[in-house]
Amino acid sequence: MDHAEIFLSVRTLVEYAFSSGSLEPGFRSGAAMAEGTRIHQHIQKQYKEGDRKEVYLKTEIPYEGLLFIIDGRCDGLLAGEDGRLIVEEIKSIAGPLDSTLEGKEVHWAQGLMYAYMIAVGQELSSIEVKLTYVMRGSEEQRSLYRTVAREELEAFAAETVARYAPYAKLRVRHEARRGESIRSLAFPFQDYRQGQRHFAAAVYKTVAEGVNLFAQAPTGIGKTMSTLFPAVKALGEEIAAGIFYLTAKTVNRFAAQEAVMLLIGGGLQLHAITLTAKEKACFREEGLCSKEACPFAEGYYDRVNAAVLDMLEHETMMTQEVIAVYAQRHEVCPFEFSLDAAYACDLVICDYNYIYDPRISLKRLPEERKKKTVLLVDEAHNLVDRGREMFSASLTKAPFLNLQRQYKTVNPALSAAAKAVNAFFIALRKSCNDNGEGQWAEYPGELPQLLEAFAAEAEMELASPSSAIIALAEDGEGSLLDTYYAVQGMLRTFKTYDERYVTYAEVRRGDVFLKLFNLDPSHLLQQMAKGFRSQILFSATLSPMSYYRDMIGAAEEDYSLHVASPFHKEQWEVSVVPVSTRYHDRADSLIPLSDALRGMVARKGNYLVFFPSYAYLQSVFEVFTDKYPEITTLVQGSGMSEQAREAFLASFRPDNPQTLLGFAVLGGIFSEGVDLPGDRLNGVMIVGVGLPQVGLERNLLRGYFGSQGKNGFDYAYVYPGMCKVQQAGGRLIRSESDSGIIVLADDRFLQQPYADLLPEEWRAYLIRT
Repeated sequence: MDHAEIFLSVRTLVEYAFSSGSLEPGFRSGAAMAEGTRIHQHIQKQYKEGDRKEVYLKTEIPYEGLLFIIDGRCDGLLAGEDGRLIVEEIKSIAGPLDSTLEGKEVHWAQGLMYAYMIAVGQELSSIEVKLTYVMRGSEEQRSLYRTVAREELEAFAAETVARYAPYAKLRVRHEARRGESIRSLAFPFQDYRQGQRHFAAAVYKTVAEGVNLFAQAPTGIGKTMSTLFPAVKALGEEIAAGIFYLTAKTVNRFAAQEAVMLLIGGGLQLHAITLTAKEKACFREEGLCSKEACPFAEGYYDRVNAAVLDMLEHETMMTQEVIAVYAQRHEVCPFEFSLDAAYACDLVICDYNYIYDPRISLKRLPEERKKKTVLLVDEAHNLVDRGREMFSASLTKAPFLNLQRQYKTVNPALSAAAKAVNAFFIALRKSCNDNGEGQWAEYPGELPQLLEAFAAEAEMELASPSSAIIALAEDGEGSLLDTYYAVQGMLRTFKTYDERYVTYAEVRRGDVFLKLFNLDPSHLLQQMAKGFRSQILFSATLSPMSYYRDMIGAAEEDYSLHVASPFHKEQWEVSVVPVSTRYHDRADSLIPLSDALRGMVARKGNYLVFFPSYAYLQSVFEVFTDKYPEITTLVQGSGMSEQAREAFLASFRPDNPQTLLGFAVLGGIFSEGVDLPGDRLNGVMIVGVGLPQVGLERNLLRGYFGSQGKNGFDYAYVYPGMCKVQQAGGRLIRSESDSGIIVLADDRFLQQPYADLLPEEWRAYLIRT
């Protein structure tokens, strides 16, 4: 009988088998990786002739019908004085190196596993393992030694794979069931909608070829299923090994969950999980993440393996609610538990940032798995601004002044480091112009060193248990932990800073604000997605396609697809009200807009009107309700809770006894990803062409793209604005039986380039005077 092959890295294996203890606050992880690499290189430079570094090793261990194929790189393979080989494992730690240091079991396990691979491969009777700890922020180091016989190593390796085996067997059983279920899986609807089969076939072809697809598909075609179904089929054919369904908004995550449940109802055997933001998942109101403050963090690693096995054995679609049940049962942190479970799942539904944001991304995804993982990027037009946000970084002066004072007597070294950064900001303020603004093509060269010095002191302070609890309790703007995170973000951004960035400073309400602003995210979006098999980037509004291919970073071989609308032009009744909604004309537009709204709602039904700002919305609302008090109205509030949002949408009932008119903001929570089919929505008015507010950043974008030989105004203002217009109008027609009214209120809709950017089915408009 053939053994089922289990491919594993040494690190993955030993971390699963031997990790124990509590969750530590995450403030160490940011600096640790870069500092750890530096420390490894520093020690490896001291190696003598004959010593080897980063030695690739591979072995096979059969165990109960499984064949474990294990590989990894050991930090050092050294020649001892008596000719004996020494395996060195190097670890960087934040705390002091005192005489009580014994080494973590998981660190010894990594060294022992490499020792086993060498002893067996070279038929040695024994070998020495050297575990070297280096204190981060200094060159202080301490080494621990063990001489181990080959028989002992063989027993250790057998025990290690035995610990991993229950999980491996579960995966093997699951993959067999999954493959069988996918082969017999049928499309979950009786018929494909017009264009849907073509779209699904394009997705499958793209994944099979290992390239990317940019697809503009109209609202209502069923984009979620058109991408999910062929990706799942690719999983069954073993073309793909995993799927990430990436969204910008929670509402889209729910749509993806529903689609998965539909496939599971049709017989699909799949492990799918939805990742929820930490603050939403947390069981503790105070949100403190130390073992002293949270029972779900204390002893987490002693219980998490059993929790993951239990959930995978019994669940298919693991939503926030399902994860919470198992997290409570096994007393583990629900957020960290969801991340650990995600590595074991076939399909992960999550926010863009888990893949594209260097601060948050799922870094433990093995390269082999990554190479066969497909990214389905929903509402991909959002990736442009979200990318800029992820790759930019900012700091303000105030927290450093506060920390300088706060730690003056408690920790003079940290106070001095904060003082040096504060002094930099004082000089920065002086370099700004009379308007309190400054702008540079490069970041100030002295800043990285100042921030590195601050980060090292902050990390030492945060590493002491009492300080960590205080820092976590004070988490918030200006706290040590919060400032440390912001500094790490900027240090990370220095590494990617190039000609696609600009640095600017502003004096705001007495404080000094500095930002490394990413102008063009395409290069870094490409870098973050590199190594994945395919990206399927889809939206109803990837228009103009050339702009989105440019801004998200398409390669020459990547496909573009325009799926024609399955709906008929007759389903829309489109009109343009040629009023000026430009900022200086808004006072004159209030009555014409109110009258146009009254005209739109002449037929009983449910209607939405979208405005470019809350202030404009409020002005029209006051005039309209004063002039037409008989119409029932509803207003989107700023910072609405989830319950308030749901109540707002629930008001749009198909059987409302009276006409309802909802006032909302263009580009806000109700203008995208909201589904109001049939008579839940009968008409939409869009006020303005959606241009972003004129400001420093938009003007920097305009100048940058102009200098690149593109139309800077279109790139900075027109394309993002018209995307919002199309998204808002897309709320109206959701099926073949829907019909409704669209009113475009702005004279610019009759001019170029705006007229050309309107969807094809909106272009047979009437002009209303």
